[in-house]
Amino acid sequence: MNNYKNTLNKIALFLGIFLMLGVVIIPGFMNKVGNIMDALLSPLVSLLPLHMIIFVLAAITGLYASLIQKYTMDWELMRRVQEKMKNIQKEFRQAQLSNNAAKMKKLQEQQGQMMGDQMEMMKQQFKPMLYISIVSIPLFFWVYLVISRNPDATMLFPFWGEQKLTDTLIGPFQYWLFWYFLCSIPVSQMTRKALNIGGM
Repeated sequence: MNNYKNTLNKIALFLGIFLMLGVVIIPGFMNKVGNIMDALLSPLVSLLPLHMIIFVLAAITGLYASLIQKYTMDWELMRRVQEKMKNIQKEFRQAQLSNNAAKMKKLQEQQGQMMGDQMEMMKQQFKPMLYISIVSIPLFFWVYLVISRNPDATMLFPFWGEQKLTDTLIGPFQYWLFWYFLCSIPVSQMTRKALNIGGM
């Protein structure tokens, strides 16, 4: 059973890496993945307006990401390391204000000793990112494909009025991207709060 689980884990991690790097190393990778997803998700286009499709997929992505993080990360370790670092930084500022060189040196040594815990934290954050990419990247590529096929699609935004989803808001950041992240963040935050993950 463990071998089966380990094999599935390796396949998932490889797929996550492939999806993250594919767009850089394989020409037309985004369109290829988008077209594969289109075979599965194209009925949504006739059922819902584009802005609602983006809302649904962004919400799914936010929910999925939070669930993956919940069950793949050691949140007790994260909280413990963050709390310890916060205390060290607070004490270091106080030592600086009082010009206590001995205390500063001791605290710097403690920071160095915590490097192992910090590296473990980084490892724990990277692994779920690969799992999350298995769902989020194909969905994102499909939305990009659908939006590119419907360049005249519009949506009514507060303050800005009706805008084309392909028009840019800031720099290369298009309105559909803004709407995508605007939808995924609240769902992600609510899920994280319900599951008691993240933060202090």
